[in-house]
Amino acid sequence: MKPRGVFITGTDTGIGKTWAACSLLQALRAAGLRATGMKPVASGCTQTPDGLRSDDALALIAASDPKPERYRDCNPFAFVPPVSPHIAAAEIEEEVTLPPIEDAYDSIGMLHADAIVVEGVGGWLAPISESLRANAIPRQLQLPVILVVGLKLGCLNHAQLTARAIHADGCELLGWIGNRVDPDLLNPKENLVTLNRSLAAPCLGVIGHGVEPISAAAALRDAADAVMAFGR
Repeated sequence: MKPRGVFITGTDTGIGKTWAACSLLQALRAAGLRATGMKPVASGCTQTPDGLRSDDALALIAASDPKPERYRDCNPFAFVPPVSPHIAAAEIEEEVTLPPIEDAYDSIGMLHADAIVVEGVGGWLAPISESLRANAIPRQLQLPVILVVGLKLGCLNHAQLTARAIHADGCELLGWIGNRVDPDLLNPKENLVTLNRSLAAPCLGVIGHGVEPISAAAALRDAADAVMAFGR
């Protein structure tokens, strides 16, 4: 049986996509499923004796079972500078393309996982090459999308714009996850009520500030259910 897949995007960079993706992996595993994470494109990587490594990709691998057999299956495009991937790639005369990403996804699929959680880079329209945006990945892999909303000032506008863009690109928005990135956000409950009213997709869970993924998994049971129910 072909594994279920989902693409994790966010309202911005630094709003907890990796945290949410790892929490979702833990939620899927808690439900008795085999789930593996993938970070197709990453910048800000560190040079190690084994090659470039992304902290985000390593966190996804740690949360996965089964784990990718090769690091590059999780993270086929890795760059050192902590800048937009299209800029980092151009500096070393490289280009992010879709075929290696699709090959890596297929390799993970051969692990007999029940689900593959694919984390994007930046936001929905973050450039990954001169001609591609991050949204090209879920479109190529034909994946539904979960939007991570960083709960901070400005999130109401960012979330609605991103949701509209996802729909306009013909992708299925399964729902959204709230991540309390700003513990000092005023009127957090009112913000959640407004998001529920404004987004044409269900809330699949809210992650508390600083909660570890293994503990946050319980808050994402609905997200895990949505991933496994898609397409059935």
